[in-house]
Amino acid sequence: MKSKFEWRVNGFDRMGQAGVHKIGMGVLIGLEEWRTDVTMMAYHLRYLQKHYWKTKYSVNFPRMRPSENGGFQPNVVMNDRELAQLTFAMRIFDHDVDISYSTRESAEIRNNMATLGVTTMSAESKTEPGGYYSYPQTLEQFHVSDERKATEVEKALKKLGREPIWKDWDQTFDYKQQ
Repeated sequence: MKSKFEWRVNGFDRMGQAGVHKIGMGVLIGLEEWRTDVTMMAYHLRYLQKHYWKTKYSVNFPRMRPSENGGFQPNVVMNDRELAQLTFAMRIFDHDVDISYSTRESAEIRNNMATLGVTTMSAESKTEPGGYYSYPQTLEQFHVSDERKATEVEKALKKLGREPIWKDWDQTFDYKQQ
C-alpha cells in the first residue's frame, strides 16, 4: 500500500481549479546553513504564489543524517527542536501551505507535529531506486525512521483528533515487468 495522509487546515482548499493542481518544493537540510536555504525557498514560494495563485503548494524539509559507515557527512545537522521551529515559522509565513513530513522522521516527532502545523504525512514508504518495484541488488536511498503500517499511522492521527484522508498513488505509475 502506498499512502499519503492529508487533512485540511482552516477549511481552506483550492481544489477544482484548472491548471497545475499542486507544486511540492523542499529543502534538503544538511548541505548548507538551513536558515538561508529555507529563506530562499520561502521567497521562491511567494513568487510562485503571486504568479500562479490558483495552484496549491506543499513544502517539506527532509533532513540528511550522518552516515554510519564513514561516507558523506552533512555540513549541518538539524535537531528535532530546530525542525519544529522551522515548521512553526513556515506555518506563520503561510497558513495555507501544506507542510509534509516523510517517513524519514521518527513516529514520535510525526505524531507530535501532526497537531502543530504538519498537514501531510507519508506511510509505508519504499526508498530503493524504482520505488515500489524491487530491482535486484538495490540499496535504499535513505533510512525509513517511521516504519509503522499506514493503518497504525491512521490510528495515531485519529487519537490526536485528526481525520486522515487517504491518497493512494495512481497504479498506472507503477512499473510492472511483463
